Amino acid sequence: MAAKKISTVLSRSFSSAAAPPCFFSRVRGGGGQSRLISRYNSTLAAVEDPIAPPVSVKYNQLLINGQFVDAASGKTFPTLDPRTGEVIAHVAEGDVEDVNRAVSAARKAFDEGPWPRMTAYERSRIIWRFADLLEKHTDEIAALETWDNGKPYEQSAKIEIPMTVRIFRYYAGWADKIHGLTVPADGPYHVQTLHEPIGVAGQIIPWNFPMLMFSWKVGPALACGNTVVIKTAEQTPLSAVYAAKLFHEAGLPDGVLNVVSGFGPTAGAALASHMDVDKLAFTGSTDTGKIVLELASKSNLKPVTLELGGKSPFVVCEDADVDQAVELSHSAVFFNQGQCCCAGSRTFVHERVYDEFVEKAKARANQRAVGDPFKEGIEQGPQVDSDQFEKILRIIRSGVESGANLKAGGDRFGTTGYYIQPTVFSDVQDDMLIAKEEIFGPVQSIFKFKDLDEVIQRSNNSRYGLAAGIFTHNLDTANTLSRALKVGTVWINCYDVFDAAIPFGGYKMSGNGREKGIYSLNNYLQVKAVVTSLNNPAWL
Repeated sequence: MAAKKISTVLSRSFSSAAAPPCFFSRVRGGGGQSRLISRYNSTLAAVEDPIAPPVSVKYNQLLINGQFVDAASGKTFPTLDPRTGEVIAHVAEGDVEDVNRAVSAARKAFDEGPWPRMTAYERSRIIWRFADLLEKHTDEIAALETWDNGKPYEQSAKIEIPMTVRIFRYYAGWADKIHGLTVPADGPYHVQTLHEPIGVAGQIIPWNFPMLMFSWKVGPALACGNTVVIKTAEQTPLSAVYAAKLFHEAGLPDGVLNVVSGFGPTAGAALASHMDVDKLAFTGSTDTGKIVLELASKSNLKPVTLELGGKSPFVVCEDADVDQAVELSHSAVFFNQGQCCCAGSRTFVHERVYDEFVEKAKARANQRAVGDPFKEGIEQGPQVDSDQFEKILRIIRSGVESGANLKAGGDRFGTTGYYIQPTVFSDVQDDMLIAKEEIFGPVQSIFKFKDLDEVIQRSNNSRYGLAAGIFTHNLDTANTLSRALKVGTVWINCYDVFDAAIPFGGYKMSGNGREKGIYSLNNYLQVKAVVTSLNNPAWL
């Protein structure tokens, strides 16, 4: 029931209530800026002081072999509040030596420890106890997630942490249901397959959904009996180490789950190239994914699963109820400040309803509640850091310069922090930067199309293939598009539905392998064939 409820919230059902009242901040002066800002909304209130988060930072060290430790170098780095750019805490900066220590602990726990040797049922009980603790501490972890990342607290507490709990319970249920097969052979042989844990799993998670990505990686790895070294994103290191501490409270043996905070070129590269890591999983940008894959191949040729970038099409067909299509496409691209790999950032609208759709999409963007993510009713907080903030504004400027029609937004929101106005472009052409690049921000690009053949060709004309959305009441149209689009997930009359059992992954340069569901277990298992000669068998 919980999973159904979460999916319903994420799908932004057509019967959802109107958007909550907006919260507006003061903006910078200047003629050019005021021209852009007037497109967004003419009623702007003064900036309020940031709300004090209802949590304190308890853990800012590395977690290795069940113990909190400083980095070997003694170095730390600041993690920042994206609402203000101010320091939240200084966190241990893991490097090569720390990765070595973590991998050594994970190797010993796998080769000599109890985790892969205890019954699968006992492993499932530990994972389930952890899920219970996670649920008990939802408020604290959700507050850390919002403070470190900038996403609305209501989203963290009501959607993401409950979904994280659900995913761990899902994999707790799988732990004692993983088994091989008995295989018939041509001859007097008994053949069985064993599904064995792969060993030490290295995992690198991103900053946009820290706890969800923690669950997508750690859940199946532990259910299969592996040990883990996970590197958190340098932008959001706080929530995963808190969760890992709860895992040990649930009875997880030392060394089974190790958490290293640090930077990609140092700690991340050390993990990807480590000779004693048996499997690697990475979620992040396509360009970084290429580097990770190269490091893995040049070391011990460890298998790698990659969940990478996207530029997902959202197709609004001519039979669409425009009001419903506008709301669904709006949440498809603006959810989580647009910081979703599967964001429906290319909105293709049939020419018969295009003009009406554009005007209503503009109005919806102008109504979006932007402000302090700890404030009730806020839909959009700040972007995660200054790098993302500047990148998004640069791409928005390129859209204006290339001739797209800026209908809403187009500039920063307020004077402090990394807030960006919800931005809508119409008359977007396929060769524009805003049409090709993964923006990872609150920017909707609206395209016009004439028929299905055209929209299929244009939707597939991308190096990415992560997801797609289809809005139509015509079953034939839905079937045609869902089979023709070269993507890993197709949502029909919904979007961002992430049930624990639904596999997720991409085609083309959006990655390889699948996460969640039964398919993710294959990432963390080796298949061994055992063949035994039979002497005078009664049957074959």
